[in-house]
Amino acid sequence: MIRTPMVPRPDWQGIVEREGLIWHTADGAPYWNEAACYRFTAAEIGEIEAATAELYRLFLAAGEAIVADAGLLRRFGIPRPFHDAIRTAWDAEPPALNFGRFDLGYDGAGPPKLFEFNCDTPTALLEAAVIQWSWKEQCFPHLDQYNGLHDALVAKWRDLTPHLPATLHFAHAAEEAGEDAVTTAYLRDTAEAAGIATAPVLIDAIGWHHQRRCFVDGEDAAIAAIFKLYPWEWLANEAFADVLLESLSRGTLWLEPVWKMIWSNKGVLAVLWDLFPDHPNLLPASFAIPDGDAVAKPLLSREGANVSIRRAGEIVAETPGDYGEEGYVYQAIYPLPEAAPGCFPVIGSWIVDGAPAGIGIREDGLITGNTARFVPHVIEG
Repeated sequence: MIRTPMVPRPDWQGIVEREGLIWHTADGAPYWNEAACYRFTAAEIGEIEAATAELYRLFLAAGEAIVADAGLLRRFGIPRPFHDAIRTAWDAEPPALNFGRFDLGYDGAGPPKLFEFNCDTPTALLEAAVIQWSWKEQCFPHLDQYNGLHDALVAKWRDLTPHLPATLHFAHAAEEAGEDAVTTAYLRDTAEAAGIATAPVLIDAIGWHHQRRCFVDGEDAAIAAIFKLYPWEWLANEAFADVLLESLSRGTLWLEPVWKMIWSNKGVLAVLWDLFPDHPNLLPASFAIPDGDAVAKPLLSREGANVSIRRAGEIVAETPGDYGEEGYVYQAIYPLPEAAPGCFPVIGSWIVDGAPAGIGIREDGLITGNTARFVPHVIEG
């Protein structure tokens, strides 16, 4: 795994905008960073792919353990009324993309290590599936890239078509950066490529129709199925949580399913280590504060918020945010390679329908947050 400096394409901003990535610059610096690329060997990609498949197997076992333990559901901070809904959905396996992004540490010398699993509201998807492939085709047409994301998503939507109503709604929250809007729009495109009729709706525009006992969009149309890029833990703590549960019992299809709350919670890291101690793809993790060095992660944080790195009892790096009251999990430190001064790469390894589908790479400082930059990759040899 080698980082190579590159000369960005002329008018790269216009190119990626035409491909849908309107959020390509953050704080005056490129978020999409094609001034460099990562070069992998086929053997390295094979190791990442195998680790991704193995981690999915471990998460299935962890899910079984969590839904069977009311104490763990409470420890995860999941509201009690949602415990039965999670168990029911886990056992019933309702239709789902079953997609997500494993964030991995990898230096090419040892096995990939799991940092966390973003499987409820994963972003950096368009960049991984489309933008870096287009870049590769233009800049390195003779090389390969580990990237089957787009085709896998379209194929999975096609599999889901018989289980969907006439219209599938796609929802996200309004946010200034537009990252959620870009991700949701791309997923709508993949659904429509599979022949599914879709409709957009902002989360704040969704209402509950008391007479019809269903959620409706801004046009007062009933929502029978909805993909939402909005965290389940936020939905479960909204004022309408009781009617949300009613909608589940009445058959409203929510993508992804409510059981994703247990996999997206950082508490799963401690459960995994308890179940599979010393597994080569896991880092030691616990709910208890360890004596040695560790990374403290809030159970419900997003984009690296409120994460701290602790060495010899001292905090050497931390990020701000609004999380932490729900509790923390403590994970052993993995020394990320410094591929360039101040650039520490984290590999986002994607699954679709539970199968490995490609990778994207983000660079940041010691803690990967919302200031990370996306860097494309190729395969050599």
